[in-house]
Amino acid sequence: MEESYKLGLKGEEIAVDYLRKHGYQILEQRWKDHHLEIDIIAFDPSTSELVSIEVKTRSTNVWGSPENAVDYRKIRRSVYATDFYMKLNHITYPVRFDIFAIVIPPKGEVQLNHIKDAFYPPLG
Repeated sequence: MEESYKLGLKGEEIAVDYLRKHGYQILEQRWKDHHLEIDIIAFDPSTSELVSIEVKTRSTNVWGSPENAVDYRKIRRSVYATDFYMKLNHITYPVRFDIFAIVIPPKGEVQLNHIKDAFYPPLG
């Protein structure tokens, strides 16, 4: 298994643990349907929102913060995948898009940044 893939899986597990500790209900992890994918789909009972979560994990901040890897193309794909998931599962809750930016250095403490409402669906 490739090291970057293992790092990504570890980051997703850290994010899921964090979400559960904060009262979220995890609905899906690594959801895929053909070419569509969402890292984590959760329900936030405090706001009654479906939360579509993109997890970006790095071993260092040398090349910039992990959240900077979520570009316009990734946002459009995430929104499209979430819309498809909601229609497929007949979900009518409001939706929110979050990012988990995680740095797991070889030595040292894990850095976690949960960015709520990280982006909104682009118009057009």
